[in-house]
Amino acid sequence: MKSCMKKRVLTVCSLSLLLLAGCAEMKGSELAGSMLNALSTAGNAASGLDEATVAAGLKEALTVGSERAVAATSKTDGFLGNELIRIAMPEELSTMAKTLRSIGFGSQVDAMEVGMNRAAERASEEAKPVLIDAVSRMTLTDAMGILNGGNTAATDYFRDKTSASLRSRFLPIVKEKMNQVGLYQQYNSLMNTYNALPLVQKPTFDLDNYVADKGLDGLFTTLAREEQSIRANPAARTTELLKKVFAR
Repeated sequence: MKSCMKKRVLTVCSLSLLLLAGCAEMKGSELAGSMLNALSTAGNAASGLDEATVAAGLKEALTVGSERAVAATSKTDGFLGNELIRIAMPEELSTMAKTLRSIGFGSQVDAMEVGMNRAAERASEEAKPVLIDAVSRMTLTDAMGILNGGNTAATDYFRDKTSASLRSRFLPIVKEKMNQVGLYQQYNSLMNTYNALPLVQKPTFDLDNYVADKGLDGLFTTLAREEQSIRANPAARTTELLKKVFAR
């Protein structure tokens, strides 16, 4: 490494001498400006990272972040025990939930909320290949724009560019997990009980889409926190490539 740096310094000095020899008739200010430009160009060439390295680093950051986010959200209580991403009873069902609690069905309402979070936790476990496939689609142009962005620039790009396709692949997983944890049965039981009450307004609600959307929101929120950690905390850069790209 030291030998390489010496060669770079010699190259810069050689460029400077050539510039002096070729510009002897220049005015002092013009010569000084030309020398500074030459030194700046040579220095940037020596210290800069090429676009492919930057893109690879950002893809690795998102891959590592995705793996960590999935690990954090797919464990038991990954959603339920995390107030930042916990899936609450939807606003559309708030009146129904309040009414059912008032007549002794509070435990069933709580069970439905637990079921939504358990479904999201199980679905999150299956999301890693979907997320990583989306990471692989990032282009060089995208990567260069993200590198010097905000603390969640990569996650924001990821959310903007992949949410629609990711959601279409995530929704069937959520439906499967909702069935496994018995959420459909809990929901239908509560709806039947509520709808049997006199003078109540029957809510219209899409349970599948709600849990899928909240599940993805939780994943992206957790991924954003992982990205922030990688950018700000050297200890979170667990590979040489991450250290090289994010140490700039």
